[in-house]
Amino acid sequence: MKTMKLLGGLSAAGMLVSGCYVKHKDPYYVYAPDMHFSVALKAQEEGATRPIPAGAISRESRPYEIASMDDAARNPNPVKRSRDSLNAGRDLYNSYCIVCHGQYGEGDGTVTSMPNWPRPLMPRPPSLQSEKIRDYKDGQIFHVISMGQNTMPSYAEKLNPEERWQVVHYLRALYRAKHPTAEDLKKAEGMVEENI
Repeated sequence: MKTMKLLGGLSAAGMLVSGCYVKHKDPYYVYAPDMHFSVALKAQEEGATRPIPAGAISRESRPYEIASMDDAARNPNPVKRSRDSLNAGRDLYNSYCIVCHGQYGEGDGTVTSMPNWPRPLMPRPPSLQSEKIRDYKDGQIFHVISMGQNTMPSYAEKLNPEERWQVVHYLRALYRAKHPTAEDLKKAEGMVEENI
């Protein structure tokens, strides 16, 4: 038993000694000289910090300064309404919004109305087809997307400002598709007659 302890102690001592750093005289190769002989810098020294990447925003910065819905109402949509902006808005809506708000914005997305589930995963959001949302100015819808509201989180980190404005255009198109004006109906009838 004593010999086993002695052998165990000697092998442990051998491992410790073999693991020690011993500078070899010949040959001596350094695998990664930049890491082996690194220059130590203090955090406050010039050149110690990495360069700031392009597009970085400081922690104190608030790129979106509008704090209330009333202020947001005076914020016009800078993105021109076009086929491209509507298509981009549709794609973004289908990527980020459809799971809660549903295909037509009626608040019947998959997470709020799961079939065969005892209860929905999330509370049902208000319908985007309501008169309340219809009466919102574009800036107010942009504000809700940017800051979030009730259980809806902010999408400012996921969508840049131009993309948020495109979603606003698409929401207007969704509402108009469900609530066409008399002029829209006349245009649609004319298109149907041309195809016949």
